[in-house]
Amino acid sequence: MNYYIITYGCQMNESDSEKIAELLQHQSHKPAKDENSANLIVVNACSVRQTAMHRVYDKINKYAGKKKIILAGCVLEKDKNALKGKVTEIWHPDKYFECVPAHQNKSTAYVPIMTGCDNFCSYCAVPFTRGREKSRLEKEIISEVKALIKKKQKNIMLLGQNVNSYRADKTDFPKLLKKINDLPGNFQLSFMTSHPKDMSDELIKIMAKCEKLKREIHLPIQSGDNEILHKMNRRYTVTHYKNLIKKIRRAIPDVKITTDIIVGFPGETKKQFKNSVKLAKAIKFDGAFIAKYSPRPGTAATKLKDDVPVEEKKRRWRILDTLINKFEH
Repeated sequence: MNYYIITYGCQMNESDSEKIAELLQHQSHKPAKDENSANLIVVNACSVRQTAMHRVYDKINKYAGKKKIILAGCVLEKDKNALKGKVTEIWHPDKYFECVPAHQNKSTAYVPIMTGCDNFCSYCAVPFTRGREKSRLEKEIISEVKALIKKKQKNIMLLGQNVNSYRADKTDFPKLLKKINDLPGNFQLSFMTSHPKDMSDELIKIMAKCEKLKREIHLPIQSGDNEILHKMNRRYTVTHYKNLIKKIRRAIPDVKITTDIIVGFPGETKKQFKNSVKLAKAIKFDGAFIAKYSPRPGTAATKLKDDVPVEEKKRRWRILDTLINKFEH
């Protein structure tokens, strides 16, 4: 069969698509040049964002009954149940987590080091779509990175829903980062995503010493208001976050810091939103992914009233996007 993979969502899903390709080729399937010439369509989906799921439903409805369809990726039970009659198979990320991907010749090679999440942020579907945290063995990761270096790959990015909580054998994330940095070869190293509650002094110290590590860090804040952070179950305060940024900038003076912020979380008042604006001005982020809150089935936040009007969410989004990303609206 000729297959074509359609990917929605984050870098982890992009990396998973390379693993799915390897698995399909191992089963003697051949890649098609486009979805029209394929008789097997893999939809690597993302239930984490509603906008992505709208596109997934449209794509599956387009090919249902005409082609074989595999639904893969981060998919909530609600979406699986709604789509199971239209797809041939449903693959959970565990099916291909252990595969070494068929790395495409891209500017950046993604190397997943762990999957899943144990944090249960109240707005996030990841623990329900990918399951609990699971780390790969250190030797597997090192072997994959060595193969990429041998292929003259210049940029290598380590991936995980929360890379800082990587644990396997007797290796934690700072130790793994140092070991990869010390491998011979001409390459740049980066990673995402970090959780502020797990950003340790040890990790900051190691990052400063890793000469191959890009001077960039993505550290999601999500809100600049302590009450909203508590409702989000983020388990840190604004003060803790600010102190982390100070430590990082002291250790790595030329670092670029990017973040994630959610606007319009249930109950977020105009004053609480202004606290996010105030924080953004104080930190001077180099960039941010700003999301308008939308409820995800099964998460704790769905029990809260989604009471910030859509137009107000858009207004708040525009203010932060203009401030941080410097785009005029």
